[in-house]
Amino acid sequence: MPVNPQLDLVVRVGCRLRYQAAAEVTVMMNLKPRMDPFQVVQQEKLSLGERLPCEEFEDAHGNILYRLTLQPGFNEISHDALVLVPSVADNFHHGNDQPVALGELPVHLLRYTLPSRYCDSDKLLNFAWEKFGHVPRGHLQVKAVCDWIHSNIEYRFGSGRSDTSASDIIAQGFGVCRDFAHCGVALCRALNLPTRYVTGHLPDIGYVDPGSPMDFHGYFEVYLGGRWFAYDPRYNVPRIGRVKVACGADAVDCAFATIYGPLALSYFEVWAYQVAPGTVSVGDPIDLSKRLDGAIELRRA
Repeated sequence: MPVNPQLDLVVRVGCRLRYQAAAEVTVMMNLKPRMDPFQVVQQEKLSLGERLPCEEFEDAHGNILYRLTLQPGFNEISHDALVLVPSVADNFHHGNDQPVALGELPVHLLRYTLPSRYCDSDKLLNFAWEKFGHVPRGHLQVKAVCDWIHSNIEYRFGSGRSDTSASDIIAQGFGVCRDFAHCGVALCRALNLPTRYVTGHLPDIGYVDPGSPMDFHGYFEVYLGGRWFAYDPRYNVPRIGRVKVACGADAVDCAFATIYGPLALSYFEVWAYQVAPGTVSVGDPIDLSKRLDGAIELRRA
């Protein structure tokens, strides 16, 4: 499989959020898909309320954020995009997967080897090396980490909390997708593998979803052989059609909203589904009946 495959699948992704504020509240929104070799935004519309003070900037991880001030009353924020992605599953470019020696790692990636707020790899050093130190380095070692998380951590919808780290999740034995990803990041960093947390959209393409509510999805990437590979212990099978929104040390860097003050989220809707090329445009009605696609057929461009 070529390293740069044809981007021949169209995925529609987006969200609609409504906040109610009693006074002015500053927020940072992180909703736009990243620039990435394996995804191209074909059409996009981002609405950040009506005439709200707003500033666009790029953070230290290359994510595009918006700082805005919500006004008293209801504020609606929406994003809708058509994104071209490859019709092949995760890590189709699997080849040289040997870790880059830390002495040769690009210096800007060294931060992804260190503990962070939710990925407390320093607390998991002994655990990681006892469980996975004997596994050959590279993809096989990361896969062993994902297999263990998938088999030993229960996915429990609605159990997510803002104060639990990877070591907490391993101790309690359950969590949500961000917790699964934090565990993967922390364990891989404990094994001296540069690893970053990623958030984005995951459509159900070639995969039958049981019907859980659509949400933003958290997974992680490991730097092997000079490139990033995606891993997802929540599902633990290669998936088609991921759309990356943000990456960073952990979920702190990738939150879709960072809020500085009292604010109530009164409505939350996320979509991610395959569409036939040329059949829809951004702003057209959202058809969530297509969300549970599960189709083996790929509607290539």
